[in-house]
Formats: sequence, C-alpha cells, structure tokens
Amino acid sequence: MEINANAVLRKGILAAADNPTVRRVVSKHGLRLGGSRFVAGETADECVRVLRSLNDQGLYANTTLLGEGVRAEAQAREVADGYVELVERIVDESLRANVALKLTHLGLELGEEVAYENVRRVVERAQELGSFVRIDMEQSTYVDATLRTYRRLRDAGLDTVGVVLQAYLYRSERDLEELLPLQPNLRLVKGAYLEPPDVAYPKKVDVDSAYVRLLETALRAGGYTAIATHDEAIVEHAIRFADEHAIRRDRFEFQMLYGVRAQLQLDLAARGYKVLVATPFGPEWYPYLMRRLGERPANALFLLRNLVRR
Repeated sequence: MEINANAVLRKGILAAADNPTVRRVVSKHGLRLGGSRFVAGETADECVRVLRSLNDQGLYANTTLLGEGVRAEAQAREVADGYVELVERIVDESLRANVALKLTHLGLELGEEVAYENVRRVVERAQELGSFVRIDMEQSTYVDATLRTYRRLRDAGLDTVGVVLQAYLYRSERDLEELLPLQPNLRLVKGAYLEPPDVAYPKKVDVDSAYVRLLETALRAGGYTAIATHDEAIVEHAIRFADEHAIRRDRFEFQMLYGVRAQLQLDLAARGYKVLVATPFGPEWYPYLMRRLGERPANALFLLRNLVRR
C-alpha cells in the first residue's frame, strides 16, 4: 500500500508542476518555505557561495541555470550567453565545478540546429578553459535529438562534454551500447519525468534493475561513469563491483542532488570517492523543485512542515 500511495503522490506532484495556480503559490513562497534546501538561490552570486561551501567540504559540484523551454531564438542565445559567462566565472573563481544544461533551454523546441549552435558555443568555450559541460536528458520525446547533438559535438572534436541516460526508459540499454565506442562521459539516472508504460518501466523494482545493468555495462567498458543516485544499496553495489573488476576510482564518480542525502555525500568523500553535488540556481526553479518533490514524496512533506510552522 505504501508503494502505491507514493506512486499516486508522485504523479500528483508532477502533474502540479504544470498547474498555473500551484506554480504561482509555490513560486512566491517556495524558496522561503524550504525550497532553498534544494536550489542554490536565484542569482549566480548566491550559487557561487554554495559551490564554494561544497568545495570546502571536499565535494565537487555542477550547476544549472534553471529553465527549460524557450519561445524565441534570441532568448535561446541569451541563455547560451549566460552559460558561457557561468563557465568563465567557475574557472575564474577556481571552483571544482562544471555546468549542466538542457537543450530545450537552448532552443531545441525551435529546431535542433538552434540548440546545436547554442550548446556548441558553450562547449567550445568550456573546452578552451579546461572545463566540462553535461547535457542533461529530458522527456523521452527529446532523447533522439539529444543523443544526435551529443554525437555531433564529439564528431566536431569537442570531448569535454557528456550526456545522460535514464534507466526507466526501455531504450536506454540499447542507447548505451551504441554510445560505448565513443568512450563517453555518461551520467546514469533513474528518471524524473512522467512517461507512459509503453516507454518506461512503471515499477520501481524494474527501474532499479535496469539501473544496475546500465551501471555494470558502463563500468566494464571504457569512458567515465557518473553514478547519479541516492540509493545507498546501489551505491554500495557499484563500489563492490568496481573493486571486484579492478575498476580505478578515476573512472567513475557519485553524483547526488543538493539538499538530498548530504551526510551520505560527505561519508563517500571521506572514503576517498569523488562526489559531485548537482546545485542548480535561477529564477525559473519551480519545475525543478517539483520534480525533486515527485522523486521523493518525503521532500514534499518537508516543504509542508515548513508551511505549517509559519
């Protein structure tokens, strides 16, 4: 019953992400009521302070200028400009961090070429400065375009770029096999969007199994694997698997979200593993926060408790 209740709650939270009334209320009060636990503020200055604090604790980080769909090419170019400035600031501030971005934020819905030109500009600047860019994965309808864009960047000689695969999509194991010849830098996630059962595993146990299969395949192959999960059982499985197969620690890292399992992050870093904390910021933080609440309904209870206390 608990699993079913969580599934219903998750569906409701994710549906609320598109509800304009809920969006107005949460956007007005959400950060003040506890959303700042998951979002590093609305400005780059606020975010840099959080990134430095994470670095001081022995953690690495990435940051995202939150936002997704854009409706004009000029707006998409402005977002790309913002990312170029963010890459430059990370380097200037000597932060152990990089950026992660969404192609819909760079104009993918306006055309694949629009997004490619914008992301290429960001990746080129990052490569010039010795930094790195992660292309996040979005809904299943964008997977093909995202992987094509990643391949184009690699074909253009841009190697300081990585991409993401989502374990809950049936197609991801095939996508992984097709990417392996590139020795890619891959982040593996479970998946945070509502997808139909003909596209994605509806049951958590199946998603977990698929995640482990992806993880083992990626670790055995070349390239670099970012193990993005808060599931401690999977984390420990990855450590055992790496030890058993003599996989060096510089071939993988663990990634977790800002505000989630902070002690586990510190414990893994103390054990000598690289741990990267995804630390987004920006005024368009609402959809991101709702997906974080949907992934773990206990996060929603955290926000509600803060609301009741006021």
